[in-house]
Amino acid sequence: FQAAWNLKTRALTEMVYVDEIDMDQEGIAEMILDENAIAQVARPGTSLKLPGTSQGGGPSPAVRPVTQSGRPITGFVRPSTQSGRPSTMEQAIRTPRTALTARPITSASGGYVRLGTASMLTNPDGPFINLSRLNFTKYAQKPKLAKALFEYIFHHENDIKNALDLAALATEHAQFKDWWWKVQIGKCYYRLGLYREAEKQFKSALKQQDMVDTILYLAKVYLRLDQPVTALNLFKQGLDRFPGEVTLICGIARIYEEMNNISSAAEYYKDVLKQDNTHVEAIACIGSNHFYSDQPEIALRFYRRLLQMGVYNCQLFNNLGLCCFYAQQYDMTLSSFERALFLAENEEETADVWYNLGHVAVGIGDLNLAYQCFKLTLVNNNDYAEAYNNLAVLEMRKGHTEQARALLQTASSLAPHMYEPHFNVAILSEKVGDLQRSYTAAQKSEEAFPGHVDTQQLMKQLKEHFAML
Repeated sequence: FQAAWNLKTRALTEMVYVDEIDMDQEGIAEMILDENAIAQVARPGTSLKLPGTSQGGGPSPAVRPVTQSGRPITGFVRPSTQSGRPSTMEQAIRTPRTALTARPITSASGGYVRLGTASMLTNPDGPFINLSRLNFTKYAQKPKLAKALFEYIFHHENDIKNALDLAALATEHAQFKDWWWKVQIGKCYYRLGLYREAEKQFKSALKQQDMVDTILYLAKVYLRLDQPVTALNLFKQGLDRFPGEVTLICGIARIYEEMNNISSAAEYYKDVLKQDNTHVEAIACIGSNHFYSDQPEIALRFYRRLLQMGVYNCQLFNNLGLCCFYAQQYDMTLSSFERALFLAENEEETADVWYNLGHVAVGIGDLNLAYQCFKLTLVNNNDYAEAYNNLAVLEMRKGHTEQARALLQTASSLAPHMYEPHFNVAILSEKVGDLQRSYTAAQKSEEAFPGHVDTQQLMKQLKEHFAML
C-alpha cells in the first residue's frame, strides 16, 4: 500500500464535510424492521459518522483538512477505504469502490462483480472451473479439497453465493465443530451486508479457537455497524490474550484517528513502532501528525526513514517536498517535487503535486507562478475544487470579480463540504453590495465549519446592516 499521500497544505484551502440525515416515514419503518439498522443520531464520541464529536480534542478543520467522508486526512491510504482510478477494464469491474470516493457503491454489496458485468471477465478458453456444474455436496465431504475450492470461489471468482453454499455444507459435514468454516461463512455474510449474522459466526468461531484474524474480522463488522467503541473494546480484549500484536494495536490507532482523536492515535502508533520499527503505516501517520502540528522538521525525519526503508513513490517525494519547504530547507524542495512529478503514475497524482507546488509559489510570493501551477492542476484533474478556489482568490487580487465569482461557484458545486468557497463568495458579494447573497453564502460556510471566526464576524456585520435597514 502507498504511504503518506498528499499532505494538503494550509495556505488557502482546507476541507470539511457535514453529514445530513433526512429520513421519511418509510425510512423509519424500514429501520425498525431491519436488525442491521443503527441509530441515526449517535452519542458524542461513539460514531464514525460524526468524528468531530470526539472528546479527544481533535484538530480544527482550519489546521488539518478532512476528507469528504468527514475524517482528518491520514498519512496512509488504507485497504478498503480509497482506491485510485483503475488502469484496466478488468480492474474497473473488480474494484469494490468507485474511483474517486471512499464510500462503497451500495451498502449491501460494496460494488462487487454483478451478474451483468461478470460475463466481461470470461477467459477465451472458458473458465478454469465451471461452478454451475459442481456438486458442492460431494466436495463438502472432502475437507482438504473443499477449503481450496472455497478460497478459489471466494477470492478469484468473487461468487459469494456459491462460496456460502459450499461453506454451509462443509460446516454441516464437520458437525459445526470446525472454526475455520465458521469464519468463512462470516466473511460471506459480511460481503452480503448481513452484519448481524456475520457477527454471530465470528463470535462462535472465537469461542472454539482464539485467532487474531477472527478478531480483526469481527472488528470490521462493528465498524461497518458504526460501533467504534465496541471495536475498541474488542481490540483491547484481544491484546490481553495476544500481548504486543501489531495488527491489533494498529487497529486501535486507526479507529482513534477516524474518530478525530489524534493524540490517542499517535500514542498507539508509537506503540506499534516499539513492536515493529519498520511499520510503514505507523511511520507515515506519525509524520503526517507532526506536519499538521507545525513540526515539519520532525515529520521530515519520519519521511526520510521511509525513504531509507525503500519506499520510493510519488506520494513520499510530494510529502518530502512540503516538509522541506515548511522547514525552510529550500535546496531540497523543488528537487523533491520534480522527482514526485517524474514518479506520478496517473493524472490525479500529477494534479496533487502541481497543487502543492502552487502553495509553494504562494509561500515565496510568486503569484504568477502560483497561477500557472493551479492552472496545470486543472489541466490534469478538471474536478479539483481546491484549485478552483485558489484561482478565484488570485483572480480577485487582480480585480477580476466576475471570473472569481464563476470559479468559486464551480468550487462550491464540486465540493459543497468545503467552507472556503462559500466564505469567499460571501466576502466577494459583501464588497460589491449584494448583502443577501453574502448572507446566504455565509450561512453555508458556517454550516460547513461552525467554528470559523471570520465567518462569524461577517455574519455579525451583515445582521447589523439588516438591522439598520
